[in-house]
Amino acid sequence: MSKIIVTGLDIGTSSIRLVVCEPIKDSKIPRVLAQVKTESRGLRRGYLVNFDEALANLRQAITEAERQIKTRIKSVILGIGGITLESKVSEGQVVISRADLEVTENDIQRAVESSEHNLGDFANRRVIHQIPLGFKLDGKKVLGRPEGLKGQKLEVKTLFIQCLQQHVGDLMRLATSAGLVVEDIVAAPLAASFPTLTTTQKTAGCVLANIGSQTTSIVTFEDNLPVSLQVFPLGSNDVTNDIALGLRVPIEEAEKMKIEDYQAQTLNLRKKLDEIIEARLSDMFELIDNHLKKIGRNGLLPAGIIVVGGGAKVEHLERLARDTLKIPAKIFDPHNLAYLKNQIKDAAWVVAYGLCLFGLGLESEESFGVKLMRTTKQNFLKWLRELLP
Repeated sequence: MSKIIVTGLDIGTSSIRLVVCEPIKDSKIPRVLAQVKTESRGLRRGYLVNFDEALANLRQAITEAERQIKTRIKSVILGIGGITLESKVSEGQVVISRADLEVTENDIQRAVESSEHNLGDFANRRVIHQIPLGFKLDGKKVLGRPEGLKGQKLEVKTLFIQCLQQHVGDLMRLATSAGLVVEDIVAAPLAASFPTLTTTQKTAGCVLANIGSQTTSIVTFEDNLPVSLQVFPLGSNDVTNDIALGLRVPIEEAEKMKIEDYQAQTLNLRKKLDEIIEARLSDMFELIDNHLKKIGRNGLLPAGIIVVGGGAKVEHLERLARDTLKIPAKIFDPHNLAYLKNQIKDAAWVVAYGLCLFGLGLESEESFGVKLMRTTKQNFLKWLRELLP
């Protein structure tokens, strides 16, 4: 009998991470069978610039994972990141269709489609998630979902997460060329939230920041729903480059100085290094703060900012985030959580692991409209496959 496995594929700018899991009976925690990381070439700020280089690295990761699990990997859940990923909020309304005025799932779907129509022109972009944020029935706010209630007019506010159409098609083509079937796609910032954030944090209000090599993505939650998603073209490599230029050292040495303990350095060198790191991190957190101001959430997220990703190891990051954003801040450490201990190596793996949780249906039951997204995924994936040669 063949083994039941699910594979999460996170194609980043500096690394390709692939996690393979299998379900455990009566448990919401899968067993991790393999974690493979290979160098990622051919990408810039999350989007594909050299197909052949990226394909070679992906095939290398697949081969190593298959060697570890002694089973062929046939399909993946694909994470979508990069600077073309963004969110927009739109509103729509419909008249209830049934004669007895009872709201049905069909009415909800039509209302969401109406709000998507009201997005306006977004040429060359494609919606990959539709997340209803709230409903009104005959002008009155509905607590929860409105199925079964009676009224005449249903209104909805919907968060649409969209991406450049070409970017999604390129990543699909990359996976397909490596011999994989893409079972589903998930925005990488949302995938990262599955294993890292609790319902309490998402309900109180928080922002999850994923600091990659060339980009930083954030997803903001409130009332257990994502209210915004944004990607900035600034990452941990920018800190490394600043150190290399400021101290006139090779890139390799600058990278070590960025993440390793440098207590043995001279006082003057430590002071200058701190100034360089803090200046660039301050720029990063100011971008986040400006976005939170734009959506009216700056200083208003009780659960604070939680930082994940390969760039989360930078010195002083927690303090700078707390001082700039005026909210609690912490670096996510999977080893502090019993259900993740010995599961994933560090916070850089949360996207790939979160994709596995999604693929196994083990993400939170209330995961912000994921149920609605899954009802439409077949049509969406059919459209994606039409992009393939």
